[in-house]
Amino acid sequence: MKVLHVIASIAPVRGGPSQAVLEMVKAQRDCGIDASIATTNDNGPNLLDVTLLKPTEYQQVPVWFFPRFSPSLHPVREFAFSFKFTAWLWQEIHQYDLLHVHAIFSYPSTVAMAIARRKKVPYIAQPHGLLCEWSLQQSTGRKELFFKLFEQANLNHSKYIQFTTQQEQKETSRLNLSCPNLVIPLGLSISPTINNARQRLREYLEVPADEPIILFLSRFHHKKGLDYLIPALGKLSDKRFTFVLAGSGSPDYEAEVESLLVTHGIRQRTHLVGFVKGENKDLLLQGADLFALTSHSENFGVSVLEALAAGIPALLTPGVALAKMVEQQDVGYVTQLNVDAIASKLRQVLENPQQAKNMGDRARQLLNEKYTWTQIASQMQQVYQDILPNNYSAQKGES
Repeated sequence: MKVLHVIASIAPVRGGPSQAVLEMVKAQRDCGIDASIATTNDNGPNLLDVTLLKPTEYQQVPVWFFPRFSPSLHPVREFAFSFKFTAWLWQEIHQYDLLHVHAIFSYPSTVAMAIARRKKVPYIAQPHGLLCEWSLQQSTGRKELFFKLFEQANLNHSKYIQFTTQQEQKETSRLNLSCPNLVIPLGLSISPTINNARQRLREYLEVPADEPIILFLSRFHHKKGLDYLIPALGKLSDKRFTFVLAGSGSPDYEAEVESLLVTHGIRQRTHLVGFVKGENKDLLLQGADLFALTSHSENFGVSVLEALAAGIPALLTPGVALAKMVEQQDVGYVTQLNVDAIASKLRQVLENPQQAKNMGDRARQLLNEKYTWTQIASQMQQVYQDILPNNYSAQKGES
């Protein structure tokens, strides 16, 4: 079974979905699927320094990188147009049994679905939250037109739309798409346990050994709700805590975050550590006391899973699709996207450290049992097998 995953970018700056595709393909290859990725060399405002136009190994995964058209006009650059990708896929698509197309409203994904329709190659579409209400409300006119012209037909001709949560599935139902859909979550790669992580993190941050640490670890973006979380933390002047902000964003938004920290009186209690990965990321996750993500919208939230698997509870808002699971399993806290409500919940966490620890212990056990990439890859393999018997012979006859 040969499967091509298509996505506009797999650069770390593009956040969770880009990294999830790499993990997904790695797990699928481990379970016997001949999976690879076709993408561009997009790296936000820059370009990845990678080999183009031929298969290369990238983070232990076979990837075809194609040059992204990079004009100075931001919306055009973000669209990730690539003529070389189009020409290659048109010629090579029949080398694959099935396409798994990630995200929409980007050139590689849109044209991949269009070519697959024309060449009668089956495909799955995975929107990664881009059909959720909050996302569609951004650049409304442009997205609405693009959806009507291209994506509605592309999605309706897919074998399945794959959602990662029931909340994403429910929000998208209002679009009245006619194709079948299913819910399969993203997975999680379990990191090795760091001995004495709590102690080592506090030594690294140069704070007392018993200092409570609240962690935000995500891309810096307006939808992440830092303009609610930071003012809420500012209301806890009578409580001890250190706030760690791990992530990066546009220079303008990073400056806005810095200003919020100063305005609400917690700049001196905050460590801005930038984008983290590897052992530095694991140390933050395993050594903190609480993970906080007060987003307007998250169709999944891989960082939430990573925190729970590391054994720390999560404080979420209802826009984070995993909030319902967190509440049902009692592995964290859910509060409205409101400064006073968030502040009240943070105070509860700081005043009841044993309750938070118990939640973290439950979270670690739950995540290690139910959300591994091996399990997710096995579910996807079954879906692929269900699709291919009705298409495989005809498809191979055309190649």
